[in-house]
Amino acid sequence: MAALTPTAAPARPGPAGGPDARATAGAGARRRPRVWRGVVLVLAGLYFVVPLLSSFVFTVHIPNQGVTFAAYTGILSADGFGRSLLLSLGLAAATIALSLLLTVPALLAVRLGAPRLRPVVEVVCMLPLVVPPIALVTGVTTVLRWGPDHLSRTPFYQTFLAVQNESFPVVLVLAYTVLALPFVYRSLDAGLRAVDVPTLVEAARNCGAGRLYTVWRVILPNLRSSLAGASFLTLALVLGEYTIASLLGFRPFAVWIVSVSGAEARMSVAVSLLSLLITWGLLLVLSRAGTRGAAASVSAVPSASAVPSASSAASGKE
Repeated sequence: MAALTPTAAPARPGPAGGPDARATAGAGARRRPRVWRGVVLVLAGLYFVVPLLSSFVFTVHIPNQGVTFAAYTGILSADGFGRSLLLSLGLAAATIALSLLLTVPALLAVRLGAPRLRPVVEVVCMLPLVVPPIALVTGVTTVLRWGPDHLSRTPFYQTFLAVQNESFPVVLVLAYTVLALPFVYRSLDAGLRAVDVPTLVEAARNCGAGRLYTVWRVILPNLRSSLAGASFLTLALVLGEYTIASLLGFRPFAVWIVSVSGAEARMSVAVSLLSLLITWGLLLVLSRAGTRGAAASVSAVPSASAVPSASSAASGKE
């Protein structure tokens, strides 16, 4: 029986199967993903940088005249630049505020009180992705034309005119809020999934905190990164939206760029580049604020190791 029992063959160390060979193979396997990762990053960088460099060269180089920065120096003195930019920033701020005021309480209410309504809320918030902006602005235009015929003798007529004020068109804020709902919902939903909201609310209520205090001081600090992401997406959408504002007859920043491109092509491209830089700068500010807020909220939570030590110290004093 002992003769029939198979025994494992002794390992034969050799140059191909030794530990040095395995370490070399592992290093090569690790080196290949790094090389491909670098290649992908270089190609992605070229994909984004080359068009920007081409646009910059187009703005500063004039054939038979050489290099000039007149397209950039004349931006601030261009007619309507400051007014349109301030209007777009004001619309973006109002849209961000209205979007967050609508989505944050709704998502918290669904998550805490009616989780079965979550699919319904998700479908409602995702509908603007299905409806094209041209269809949305057609419906808005129809309502704006219908208003004077039916509201001219009612107290709502002045309100109807106020939302179309050219200095600050509230109707654009309402339309932009509808367009921004999918992005705001996805950002906040991802943040709420990463936080145990029911446990936080129950702990805060057990400590005697009210509902508003719980939302303001407990839940929102844990959602700062999500709120910053939703705010940035909304800001980028408002600064780049053209269809609705143009068809409604208003002139925010995107419409001003297109209107200037007919007479000053280089200036319009220069303004577009500057708008990208402004958007990236605001992205860095919002992301830094969200990261700093998340770090502060994490540091404010006591560590798990500190709880037993505190309890043991209390028991020792007793």
